Amino acid sequence: MTASYEVRGQVGLITLANPPVNGLGLSTRESVYANLRLAEMDEHIQAIVIVGAGKSFSGGADIKEFGTARAMQQPNLLGVIDAIEKSSKPVIAALNGLAMGGGLELALGCHYRVAVLGALVAMPEVKLGLIPGAGGTQRLPRAIGVDAALEMIVSGEARKSELLFELGGQKLFDQIFNSPSLEDFVRSACEFATSISQVRPLPMLRNNLSNSTNQGLLGKTELTKIFESYRENLTKTSKHLPAPFECVTAVEKTVTTSFDEGMIYERKVFLELMQTPECKSLRHLFVAQRNCTKIDDVTPETPLRQVRTVAVIGAGTMGCGISLNFLNANIPTLLIDNSAEVLDRAKAGILKNYESQVSKGKLKEADLHKRMNCLQTSLDFGDLKTVDLILEAVFEEMRVKEAVFKKIDEFAKPGAILATNTSTLDINTIASFTQRPQDVVGLHFFSPANIMKLLEVVRTDKTAIDVLASVMALAKTIQKTAVVARVCDGFIGNRMLEQYVRQAFLLVEEGCSPAQVDQAIERFGFAMGPFRMYDLAGNDIGWAIRKRRYIEQPQLKYSKIGDLICEHGRMGQKTNAGWYDYLPGNRKAIPSPVVDSLIEEFRKQRGVPVRHIPEEEICGRLIYSLVNEGAHILQEGIAARASDIDIVYVTGYGFPAHTGGPMNYANQLGLDLIVKKMQEFAKNPLDDAAFWRPAPLIHQLIESGKLLQ
Repeated sequence: MTASYEVRGQVGLITLANPPVNGLGLSTRESVYANLRLAEMDEHIQAIVIVGAGKSFSGGADIKEFGTARAMQQPNLLGVIDAIEKSSKPVIAALNGLAMGGGLELALGCHYRVAVLGALVAMPEVKLGLIPGAGGTQRLPRAIGVDAALEMIVSGEARKSELLFELGGQKLFDQIFNSPSLEDFVRSACEFATSISQVRPLPMLRNNLSNSTNQGLLGKTELTKIFESYRENLTKTSKHLPAPFECVTAVEKTVTTSFDEGMIYERKVFLELMQTPECKSLRHLFVAQRNCTKIDDVTPETPLRQVRTVAVIGAGTMGCGISLNFLNANIPTLLIDNSAEVLDRAKAGILKNYESQVSKGKLKEADLHKRMNCLQTSLDFGDLKTVDLILEAVFEEMRVKEAVFKKIDEFAKPGAILATNTSTLDINTIASFTQRPQDVVGLHFFSPANIMKLLEVVRTDKTAIDVLASVMALAKTIQKTAVVARVCDGFIGNRMLEQYVRQAFLLVEEGCSPAQVDQAIERFGFAMGPFRMYDLAGNDIGWAIRKRRYIEQPQLKYSKIGDLICEHGRMGQKTNAGWYDYLPGNRKAIPSPVVDSLIEEFRKQRGVPVRHIPEEEICGRLIYSLVNEGAHILQEGIAARASDIDIVYVTGYGFPAHTGGPMNYANQLGLDLIVKKMQEFAKNPLDDAAFWRPAPLIHQLIESGKLLQ
């Protein structure tokens, strides 16, 4: 049984016990339902309390059951909530911690709700391409009002219990307890249950219509404006996702129809959304994000090296961004550079970042001082002697890396983890610069390093298992999404990006403008097109990589148009000129007449016949180049799973989440269709026909009727 029952005085206590977050799978629903009946039949019991074991009340539905017969099997969550509402005895939801989705809906179905101080509650279904499906869109507005409920349901973000205790005169919770332990909280919840056990009639949120309109203060005009405003904002932020719009409509039903009609609409839309490609893609990413932390030879028993202190070598933009991650987690961080001026500037920049957060109310003044006290700077590599993890973030050139790692090897203590932030270079070679290659690992942060969630963890041929396990645990501590890659040029993300950008350059050479390419892929759903992305990152970075490619892979067809832009000093936003023009202090990309002239002259010199390229071809060449290179990466074992590649691209490169990532998108579209398109692209005389030859893995999967996985 995944829910236990015990008697506490005149209170029947039901404890959800389905680790890790007390998910409401079939067995848990059956247990709760059965225990409710036990309490109902016991004449001695005057009230019923539902609490969660551990640190969670309930994380909601079991996503593994979505789309299966178990999800519909009785009692489903709606049936459990119906039984609670019809109980002749008051049922109190005691939120001892996390209450998400169906867990919060279960609580809303109870007659009363109490919570521990700091409990987190949310309706995150929208992040899976769904709307709440067990009354959340109908009961939450009746508890806290339409406007506040819309904000929670449409955003899917969590809120602390105390913020929802009293909101505009309305309450989600009847009592908040500052309990030091779960047992203390359960005792308080049972005392509350006893105190209201004789109150009749039993309160039900389904009857609280006035609350949804803020106790009648909002009229029809004000409500209409609220719904229109949400829809207008969603057309800008969520145009590819149907669920947020449906959330608004479902909440609107609380003030335009009866409760029962609203419930019917909610359930109908929930089931319809479950079948959409957007929902399936977002659910794919949800599972993928959990799977990417699984490593075949790392087990829960694998020992971890303690990482209490960190050193970052290189105090440039990247080094400062990386340092912020550790400082945010209150990990003492040593920032080393060979220039006192650079270190002073770095420290001032980090302080400015925190001061900005304080001014916006995102950080407390006390936390600013706490984090800054964790920061030390030094010009001396000798200060590395006591550090647990040393991370190099210097210029992307092998000779520079060699000099730094030989210095690290000289001073680092035995057992220290030695990491490099290289984005493309061979980490096996970097590890060979030390006498302890087993301690070396790649930690590739993405710019801006303090904001981007993705962290590529690059495992060398000799990286020790405990080093790998330790940095994966550290990634969780600093709230990064870590994906393991093996060593190759560019690892997962940048190796694929190279082919994507190569196609973008060729498209411009053949007739597109940079803006045409960017706009096409952004309409597809990318956060940013390749040319705006390169201007943001700095065109000189890609230029340096291409120079190396010209030597190493002369057979690969690159357009030199990108080199021409750099040769004219147009490095991107940092020079206010790249593929676009920029005004000082403004990141808005302005199409550049100078670039148009350079492109036109380049085409003439090359004798390239300019042609109109339809948007379908633009998007196809960019996306399928990622898919094909991803298939090679998968076949070579650089990535463990296709879903790991999806996480890299959605989290680190702005690939649209509603597609589930490049590999999932390929599966949805059909691998045979992609092969057909690639065969067409291979006929382009300006391109590399060999590249468009489908990876052998793709052919193998088509023949066996399988998918990229």
